[in-house]
Amino acid sequence: MAIPLEREFTYSYDTTLKNHELVKPGIRVSVPFGRGHKTAYVIAVTDQKPDGGYEIKRIERVIDKEPIFNGELVEIARWMRDMYLSPTAINLDMMLPSAKREKSAATFGSPSSFSPIGNLTSDQIRALDRLSSSDSGTYYLYGVTGSGKSEVYLRKSEDVIKKGGQVLYLVPEITLTHQIMDSVYQRFGGRVAIFHSSLTPSERLEEWRRIMNGEADILIGARSSVFAPFKNLKLIIVDEEHETSYKSSSAPRYHARQVAQYRAMRSGAALIMGSATPSLEAWRMMRDNRITAIEMPNRIGKGAFPKVAVVSLLGEKRNISPLLEKEIRESLREKRGVILFLNRRGYTYSYTCHTCGEVITCPNCSVSLTYHKRENRLICHTCGYSSPVERVCPSCGSMDVSPRGFGTENVEEEARALFPSATIARLDTDVVSKGKRKAEKILSSFRDGDVDILLGTQMIAKGLNFPKARLVGVLNADSTLSIPDFRASERTFSLISQVSGRVGRYSDDGIVVIQTTQPLAPAIRLSAENNPRYFYELEMRDRRETLFPPFSRLVDLVVRSKDEEKAERAIEELYKLAEELEEDYPMVEIFSPSQCLIYKKSSSYRYHLLLRSESANKLLSFSHKLVDAFSIPSSCYMEIDVDPISLL
Repeated sequence: MAIPLEREFTYSYDTTLKNHELVKPGIRVSVPFGRGHKTAYVIAVTDQKPDGGYEIKRIERVIDKEPIFNGELVEIARWMRDMYLSPTAINLDMMLPSAKREKSAATFGSPSSFSPIGNLTSDQIRALDRLSSSDSGTYYLYGVTGSGKSEVYLRKSEDVIKKGGQVLYLVPEITLTHQIMDSVYQRFGGRVAIFHSSLTPSERLEEWRRIMNGEADILIGARSSVFAPFKNLKLIIVDEEHETSYKSSSAPRYHARQVAQYRAMRSGAALIMGSATPSLEAWRMMRDNRITAIEMPNRIGKGAFPKVAVVSLLGEKRNISPLLEKEIRESLREKRGVILFLNRRGYTYSYTCHTCGEVITCPNCSVSLTYHKRENRLICHTCGYSSPVERVCPSCGSMDVSPRGFGTENVEEEARALFPSATIARLDTDVVSKGKRKAEKILSSFRDGDVDILLGTQMIAKGLNFPKARLVGVLNADSTLSIPDFRASERTFSLISQVSGRVGRYSDDGIVVIQTTQPLAPAIRLSAENNPRYFYELEMRDRRETLFPPFSRLVDLVVRSKDEEKAERAIEELYKLAEELEEDYPMVEIFSPSQCLIYKKSSSYRYHLLLRSESANKLLSFSHKLVDAFSIPSSCYMEIDVDPISLL
């Protein structure tokens, strides 16, 4: 693990050392450090002895046969230090593959020559004309689902590669990585690299070295691919820009979109982002002309926005309403695909005592346990804790305890009872965790028509293409609205709009049934009406009035400890120090410290201090000064989140 020290160290090497000729910038070496040994990164080699009379220790062993990083990655790591308050060594350590031996990477298809491309729509032609006007700059493809944004990405990639440049193609999820593999291989043959979580560390290292050596023209990958060591990067694509999975949930908490923006600016590459539901940050940048918006308002071919029905769940006792059941039966009769979307896995989302109202919670986290019927266990979706099903209320001793609410397991059970002859597949993280490439197999089966009903969580809502699908059922559209977070409405609108976009891509008879207890909520009503502009107008007005992003920048400082009193005392000390420093930073607002909304995670108690400012520079300067001046108490830990996507 990297040591969080913001300084560089000088070592020498003996020319009799094995592989000494390989000591050069970009390789890893083993060195003595303190009383032990550490892996170090060589960032420069010189024949000049530094000033000072201290002893220079020697490198013990050369780890790599060839460089695995370049000077650009070092500069990005230093930029991240300033941007995310994370030490350079930690940043560089996070970027690099962990494997220490080479192994051939598994391919994901059969290489072929460039294949003919069909006719483009007028929207696609206009988009490509706009993109061809410059080899640099930042663009946003604001196109409805099914408008052909991927074809524009690939056409632009072809142009860049023909000129000798390299392309980075970022996607938010591994499921999307698999979906575009074949298309990209058809275009670019074997000079394609891929990064995703299913690769072994050695496979990732092999792909990394192919890029480093200029053996790949295009890389497809998720968030961490933004650090790939390109030699001649000329185009970065950020597909489905709105997705929260582009933000790292562990230190350093970087956002791939921000790193991509910095990297494109630094290397003079073009940056193309795209989505049918842009983040509010991107929407404001388009509105203020800080990035060039390219609109694609029409679906390709016979595709049309689906017909949408909103069903109130008030008083409804079933998960699948009568109207949704009717449309499912019609789709099955026509041998057309059905997608049922519910953003809650498990059988139910809580286990409750009906005598005293006690909700059975995780002993390690301040969240309710989810009942999983198949395993007959209560499971925490935050830390993974599980226990046998409670038969007696731990609070009042009543035996009247039972599941409440519904999750994907519950809906699957109901669907199998209603449609016994249909082939049903469930896709959520519980299913995916059971086997490598499980998600890819399920999605392929549904795409080919071997599965009639696909039931899943948000992983089926993102950018997937199902030609045979006719119907989408959104089973509990307001589940994300109840989350106490300033982005709740934005997330709800995006999820509903994205999952609705899975149908009507190839025909004009797509149907969407949205079930909700809040049919008049703007996020639900306006997604049903396909009126994104009015939704963004309302949401931007609310954010402006409350001064939340994109009209301000935030830094969330979280102190956690297994000792609640220590955590609370530490956050108060941090707040006191922040108030003392505030005199020099009048543009920075300091919120009173408080418990995090999820105040206990994995047995650690969590308190946070939120900082806000309309000036990013002032906020970052203040945050650096505060963090550097604060001495975190023993047994306490600080998490630093710049531009948080959630305050839970």
